[in-house]
Amino acid sequence: MVSGGMNDALSIARDLVRCPSVTPADAGALGVLENILEAAGFEVHRVTFGEPGTADIDNLYARIGTSAPHITFAGHTDVVPPGDESAWSHGAFAGEVRDGFLYGRGAVDMKGGIACSVAAVLDYLSANGGKPKGSISFLITGDEEDISINGTIKLLQWAAARGEKFDHCVLGEPSNVEVLGDCIKVGRRGSQSGTLYVDGVQGHVAYPHRAANPVPDISRLIVALSDEPLDHGSAQFQASNLEFTSVDVGNTASNVIPGQARAKFNIRFNDLHTQETLRALVEARLAKAAGNRIRARIVWEPSNSNVFVTKPGPFTDLAVAAIEEVTGRRPELSTSGGTSDARFISSYCPVIEFGLVGQTMHQIDERTPVADLERLTRIYRGVLDRYFG
Repeated sequence: MVSGGMNDALSIARDLVRCPSVTPADAGALGVLENILEAAGFEVHRVTFGEPGTADIDNLYARIGTSAPHITFAGHTDVVPPGDESAWSHGAFAGEVRDGFLYGRGAVDMKGGIACSVAAVLDYLSANGGKPKGSISFLITGDEEDISINGTIKLLQWAAARGEKFDHCVLGEPSNVEVLGDCIKVGRRGSQSGTLYVDGVQGHVAYPHRAANPVPDISRLIVALSDEPLDHGSAQFQASNLEFTSVDVGNTASNVIPGQARAKFNIRFNDLHTQETLRALVEARLAKAAGNRIRARIVWEPSNSNVFVTKPGPFTDLAVAAIEEVTGRRPELSTSGGTSDARFISSYCPVIEFGLVGQTMHQIDERTPVADLERLTRIYRGVLDRYFG
């Protein structure tokens, strides 16, 4: 199954990239990991989750060892679609290596990262009599790139129901911005979307006194909600941000004043807020800006994206030391960027994200230097040595 019987990061990454596992398809990707981990002595579980109106998703949980401390490596084998496959220099799912780069959808996000964690764990086990001085597990989902309903969130609940206790987690998402070793993600902002509705009274443009035009009113409210900052940032986070993404009245007639206007927005919020306090803050500002005249309301979308942060401490210190040893760089502890599955894991144990360089993820010709796969494997090995040392 494994090309050439090699369990190095490149071989594993190529085998994974060759599975066209566009969410929700697994396409054999979890089977690649299952075969390797079972051969190494892991107890492996394949767990499928589903619910009405969503695709069933295959997930994998594997553990070796029974005692504490327990470190888990998390990740996802699903990938975003390749787009126009003819635009790729090398096949999107061919797993080709050219000029020192591994090409393919998922090479960076994040089959490469998973391959490095597996290779590092196998290397650690072979150097330590096949058993860790504690427990090592893999928490791998097939549902991160889409709605994230039947993946990590349920796999964590399933593991907790079995009595699994995680002490620390490394999520192999592509955390680095420009070069390997520049960035560890130690937190993520929360995400909350909503739609602002302003009700007017429809009427003829020639008789505006008989109508109430919601367009100037929603414009005033958009400016009011955009202009005043939500906060000025916190110790670990940049300032929260409310961004309007569309304004719509759905009006095709130029001689009709519309009856309603709506605007969609998204807020990325830091640890000064919870979803509840954030909603209350925005509602209060809206009420103040609308006064007694403008009829406005917000319909909030459900969100499973809460803010979290892993505070600096022994675990972040040992990761920084392992990264510095291999790359010579002292990584920044960052909380920038979008959401990831770390937001779910953070409810169970401290989690950091460190993986490959994210520059080409989700792009045509997604690729990673083979040298980065080798170095990331060495970093993960250094994390394990320090963790169990």
